[in-house]
Amino acid sequence: MAWLKRLFILSGVGLLSLAGWLWLTMLSPWFYDRPDDLPAIEQRTHQVFVYGTLRYAPIRLVVMGGFGAPQEAVLEGYQRSGLDLSPQPGSKVEGLLLRVDAEELARLDRYERLGVRYERMAITLDDGSRAWVYLRLPERQNASAPHADFPIALVP
Repeated sequence: MAWLKRLFILSGVGLLSLAGWLWLTMLSPWFYDRPDDLPAIEQRTHQVFVYGTLRYAPIRLVVMGGFGAPQEAVLEGYQRSGLDLSPQPGSKVEGLLLRVDAEELARLDRYERLGVRYERMAITLDDGSRAWVYLRLPERQNASAPHADFPIALVP
């Protein structure tokens, strides 16, 4: 029975460690400062196309504080490679279209490290709807994080 108690304690410690790491990397006030030169987020409902970890409801709940009323969606002309999208004629990426408010979009920007790791771009989905999508910045930009040329002022 002692081994079962140890296993239970180790499992609990592991889960608490994972929860702490997730909080530190996704929600804490440390480790990310939104670049000053990014435009302010408009106070309205936004649509966001997600194709990676944010497809999973528990991740969205932790990151956004909600689910975003997900609907299946397709982005044509791109291919997915890991957590990256790249233009590829004839390809398509399946994902979810989320409806989020300005606060939820700010939390998504934080999760994606907008201006440091990803840029947010307006795209047109297969059904003609407009949405934001996060595209990974090239490595050379990740290191220095220039933001002035981001085309994120487009309204989806």
